[in-house]
Amino acid sequence: MKLSWIREHYHEIEGENNQDYLLKLFEMEVQNREERKVNLLLNQAQFPKTGDQPYQWEHIQIPQGIDRETVLRGEFIKEKENLILYGGVGTGKTYLATLIGMNAIHSFGTKVKFFTVASLANKLIEENQKGSLPKLIKQIERLDLLILDELGYIPLHKEGAELLFQVISMCYENKSLVITTNLQFGQWNHVFGDPILTEAVIDRLIHHSHLLVFNGESFRYKESLLQQ
Repeated sequence: MKLSWIREHYHEIEGENNQDYLLKLFEMEVQNREERKVNLLLNQAQFPKTGDQPYQWEHIQIPQGIDRETVLRGEFIKEKENLILYGGVGTGKTYLATLIGMNAIHSFGTKVKFFTVASLANKLIEENQKGSLPKLIKQIERLDLLILDELGYIPLHKEGAELLFQVISMCYENKSLVITTNLQFGQWNHVFGDPILTEAVIDRLIHHSHLLVFNGESFRYKESLLQQ
């Protein structure tokens, strides 16, 4: 039964009788397994480091059909819907995307992976050149939520753009995407470099998506001013 916690800690538990003792043992085994599962999912997700301060929502426009709690609880993931977080640099898009992913793991055991758009495109190119792209694609297929950060910061090479389109197409109506971007849809061609490909990407993303608009100044900029 692979009762690893019980094997190592059975002597630390006390019970009023045999039944109570066994109940406590198995409760601790289950709790330990859940904790190990969560830690494994968090490690596999490869989230960036974030602060632990409460999230500030005042500068975010949330569209009809979704609310703050639905976003934070990750309920859109069950419906295989997408979130697009649009706004200027430093306004908290990456922080919120990470918070959503972490909450989903803790609450539902969701399989999540975090990439910057550039790093995923480069990894797709690298695996394709090595002949091991199908393995990476299968790993992405097993996810419930794929987070793509910083779309718009770096233009993609043609091969990277085409491979990223394949990933987005594969995710369409099969799993959820959270995408952070500093570009309006009309500017996405600067990233993908081909108007037809760009239109196809946008078409798949917006069909089941909620657009959250981040207004206001950069948090990092405001913090730097406060420290002067």
